[in-house]
Amino acid sequence: MRSTRRGFLKGVGIAAGVALAQPAALAGDATPCKPLPEPIARLKSRKSEAKPITKEERAQRLERARELMRQNKLDAVFLTGGTSLQYFSGISWWLSERLFAMVLPAKGDAFFVCPAFEQDRAQEQIESGLGWKEPEMRLWQEDESPYALVAAGLKQRGLATATLGVEERVYWVYSEGVGKAAPAARLTSATPVTAGCRMIKSAHELELMTLANQVTLTAYEAAYRSLQPGMTRRDFAGFVEQAHARLGFEGGAGVQVGENSALPHGSVKPQVVKEGAILLVDGGCSVEGYQSDISRTFVLGKPTEKMKQVFDVVHRAQSAALAAAKPGVACETVDAAARKIIREAGFGPDYNHFTHRVGHGIGMDGHEWPYLVRAKNVRGDKPALAPGMCFSDEPGIYIRGEFGVRLEDDMHITENGAELFTPQSPSLEEPFGPSTFRTK
Repeated sequence: MRSTRRGFLKGVGIAAGVALAQPAALAGDATPCKPLPEPIARLKSRKSEAKPITKEERAQRLERARELMRQNKLDAVFLTGGTSLQYFSGISWWLSERLFAMVLPAKGDAFFVCPAFEQDRAQEQIESGLGWKEPEMRLWQEDESPYALVAAGLKQRGLATATLGVEERVYWVYSEGVGKAAPAARLTSATPVTAGCRMIKSAHELELMTLANQVTLTAYEAAYRSLQPGMTRRDFAGFVEQAHARLGFEGGAGVQVGENSALPHGSVKPQVVKEGAILLVDGGCSVEGYQSDISRTFVLGKPTEKMKQVFDVVHRAQSAALAAAKPGVACETVDAAARKIIREAGFGPDYNHFTHRVGHGIGMDGHEWPYLVRAKNVRGDKPALAPGMCFSDEPGIYIRGEFGVRLEDDMHITENGAELFTPQSPSLEEPFGPSTFRTK
């Protein structure tokens, strides 16, 4: 579970861990950096295993988007900076007050609206991501309206009265500007197209997600085997980040100790690891834009019987969700399977101790469609699961003032059921098993 994971990790202290991995001069410290713990130092990069998404794959995505536009009676789709733009075009563009947009019609070529001074940067990314050497780029100067250029591009294609799908994360000021410049057009949601494409992963995407999950689990294990009493949660978070870096990828985790583990997204309070303390670790990494999201709960030393009992219930709930996840099954059925185990173990009713949904879609965004949650919720999903969908499977029990346990692995839907990308955690005492440490 990672709510806007990059920002969350920074908030819980990952940024502080960066100093541990930097040269002393850069970290503002006159003393030399400490050597890495041996379990982290022995890790080897797996960067070469990550094969980038190709131009041909993006061309196939555009054709699939056009097919879904026709099915959903959309004449074009409007994309600005964000994950969907990157998915379809390979263009990585930040959102600002200046509009950069890609307009993809259901028929014909896409066009771009771009600040004039950004033309070279845009051309470089368009050619790199899509292979288009001469894309149609409508350029606007600082004192001109980019929205008029969107309207003109639509009109030129006979789409002045088009139904224009707007990607869900487009700024309101952008969609409002287009609506005023093209008043005869009807603006609606592009989610049936963007989600329709992105939530079904290709074999290549599944390979990247498999690698991301393996890397994060290995990084967690290396950090765990470097854990000592007296460390702060920031020290441990720094180890997780360094381990990811040794493996060749950017990644990290939020760490909560003791009673703070009962808060699903944690606390910013200073926390020190002691013998018998429970730790809840939640984070992941990015491999060629594809995310992992893994949580592990473990104890330094000997857990209490209550901790072990709670862990067992959560483990069984995770297994129940995995078993329930099959093609044709409604999203809410998976949540219900895990919630039933937790309720029958005495940790109900409803969201009393299992305070969140059992899972979320995952891919290029850490949280994306669909969501494994009761459908009456505004963010719930009735649609059936289908092969190629990927989700977190993350039941938890949180006992305020004591501790919390969450087990999270990512899974993908197959033709016959569901499979985890990583093995389940065996126990609080051996969260990675007795001999699973991988140094590849």
